[in-house]
Amino acid sequence: MPCYPAEMGRNSTRSDIEWRFLAPVMALVTIAFLATAWIKSGAPITTVAQGAGAPVHVGSQACAGCHASQAASWAASHHAHAMDHARPETMRGDFAGRSAEAAGIRARFFREGGAYLVETAGSDGKQAVFTISHSLGWEPLQQYLVTFPDGRIQTLPWAWDTRPATEGGQRWFLVYGDEQIGPADSRYWTRLQQNWNHMCAECHTTDLRKGYDAQADSFRTRWSELGVGCEGCHGAGSGHIAWARAGADGGNATRGFAALAHRRPAPDWSPDPGTGSPAAGVARPPGDEVETCARCHSRRGQIGTDWRPGQPIAQTHSPVTLAAGLFEDDGQMKDEVFNDHAFKQSLMYAKGVVCSDCHEPHSGKVRAEGAAICAQCHQPERFAAIGHTGHAPGPGAPDCIGCHMPARTYMQVDRRHDHSFRTPRPDLSAALGVPNTCSACHADKPANWAAAAVERWHGPQRKGFQTYADAFHRSRTGDPSSRDTLQRLATDNLVPAPARATAVEELASWPAAASERAVTRALDDPDPVVRATALRHLEGQPAERRRIALPLLADPVRLVRIAAGYLLADLSFETLPQHQREALSAAIAEFEAALAVDLDRPEARANRALLRLKQQRPADAESEYLAALRLDPAAAAIAAQLADLYRRTGHETDAERVLRAVLAVDPGSAGARHALGLSLIRQKRPREALIDLKAAAEADPANARFAFIYAVALRSLGQPELASRLLAAAATRHPADVDILSALLQEALQRQDRTQALDLARRLAALRPDDPRFKDLAGRLGR
Repeated sequence: MPCYPAEMGRNSTRSDIEWRFLAPVMALVTIAFLATAWIKSGAPITTVAQGAGAPVHVGSQACAGCHASQAASWAASHHAHAMDHARPETMRGDFAGRSAEAAGIRARFFREGGAYLVETAGSDGKQAVFTISHSLGWEPLQQYLVTFPDGRIQTLPWAWDTRPATEGGQRWFLVYGDEQIGPADSRYWTRLQQNWNHMCAECHTTDLRKGYDAQADSFRTRWSELGVGCEGCHGAGSGHIAWARAGADGGNATRGFAALAHRRPAPDWSPDPGTGSPAAGVARPPGDEVETCARCHSRRGQIGTDWRPGQPIAQTHSPVTLAAGLFEDDGQMKDEVFNDHAFKQSLMYAKGVVCSDCHEPHSGKVRAEGAAICAQCHQPERFAAIGHTGHAPGPGAPDCIGCHMPARTYMQVDRRHDHSFRTPRPDLSAALGVPNTCSACHADKPANWAAAAVERWHGPQRKGFQTYADAFHRSRTGDPSSRDTLQRLATDNLVPAPARATAVEELASWPAAASERAVTRALDDPDPVVRATALRHLEGQPAERRRIALPLLADPVRLVRIAAGYLLADLSFETLPQHQREALSAAIAEFEAALAVDLDRPEARANRALLRLKQQRPADAESEYLAALRLDPAAAAIAAQLADLYRRTGHETDAERVLRAVLAVDPGSAGARHALGLSLIRQKRPREALIDLKAAAEADPANARFAFIYAVALRSLGQPELASRLLAAAATRHPADVDILSALLQEALQRQDRTQALDLARRLAALRPDDPRFKDLAGRLGR
């Protein structure tokens, strides 16, 4: 299976930048329990520990003697081929001198002796020959890696389509399709977003040690096995083997492992005759097997290297929310997000279903094909009937998978099913524009047609476990009526935890006393990701308000503790009692350690700079920002933060220098253009500034701040009519932006346009219900 680039951390260009912890890294397990006849290693296999101490990794071949059937199942799985050295048994691509060309670049794949080679464009855009060191994944595509002298292992943009030729496979293709990605782009194959050591390694190896040397900016990455072996899911195995050799003492609760995934009570999935589905679920213990799978089958960042089974994913990783861009408004997967977030939105997850109920854990195969897998728990005769599907049973009729697990294709050929098991909702497609599975087969019909058919079959009341699509859509389209619904969603424990966390995040756009009360309640949420999201919401609040976060410094989950540590890092230690001072110091230290995991990433360096600013250490913050920009010279958001630091310290010419350096690498960067315009205004060079402010606003019309600042600059330079037209257009695109609407309100009052002023005052009163100025003004204008 393929490896995808991380999402960069979202950093504001304003001075009151909020922390967003670590770029969520999507990494993907294709588990590799290695066959007993061979082992793929990056270091000598550790021998079994004979004495006391922490368990060590022993390699999968040490497990096969007692677990032969599991090892055999695994050896034939995709997981076993997650990654390997480049050798004939593992390289599936055609390296017999075959050539390919796409998106303006060429490649030739060939062999010399035992080496696998590719001739393609290098870091300078010129053709060069590279030696392939490893394969990555197995099917439906296989990618290839090149190891460079500084230890960086980079993912080639060319992949081999492993499908049969009759299905369009057996060809070389570019994973980004026809998009042209040049050497200056961070997604280019030799650059940051295609670096295996960070992007893919944790979930394609066992016992990874990244080995990044920040001083030398180089890697010495090591592992016990290529691919994810037995210990990738069970933890280091030396203690287990010692336990087995000693006679498998039944009194050892963990059987010699450091920890085990917690088991749920035995479920009864017998279908209820009245509904055709199981009548009740089963309690889900924390740290169950789903959290083990989530380590790699989720979109997340890494905050620790001490993973072990039996703990929540948030102990060592930072999962994303259902953010726009990654997920549809209804929570369906959009970008590649790896199933965990989707599954945790499902009724099945709420009832206690785990991954191995449907997937055999060693072979990775589903336990039955097609709808037969659903028949393990649901009566097939009931759900295949026309009364349920609306389609006559028989060949070509839709089945459970087709209707309840809509699919998307990633990287050109990788078709993946959404695991939220949702009720088809073409009515939401008609109302909100989200995809629906009916249109996958009936693409020639509008969504309203499908919605009407569903209503004929099942009545006007729509059912489904996921109930937040409308609220998220309204919030993201600037409708203040979403506020009340978001407040309810954020505090309703019957709502799936990923949606609760997302509701808390969305409430940042809808400030109100009631919103703050909802966030405060979310600090006590049973899910650690919700608690951590609520803590981030408190950034920018007065110290008195942030003090409610003090108890979370001692939270049992690391993600929450480090969020609290960062949030409170600027509190005066002298004002805290001894136990809170110690807890805050420990949480900040954990935050520092979490950042140290990814010092090869500019976003980790930028987050460290933000911490230094909280600690009143501006010189150290500057050093961290400069280190980040050395890692990615085109990181406009980070350059804007550094420019703002220079503004505050009176070094405006340095701010200009930094921003122009970014633009030299990426002339089209709207963020750098905007920040440069602000710097030029502060240097009293408004005419020059206007050029860059205009370029930023035109390059990124989705950014309300860029449009507002450009309009203000136009007005101040004597172009009020143009400024008014731009503000009006921006208000259409950004109907909830208080700055834009306030500027239009001021203009309407100056023109004595009572009708428009009243409309704007009412809109602003809805956006800021606790601000009496807008409500009072609307009242006066209404009278």
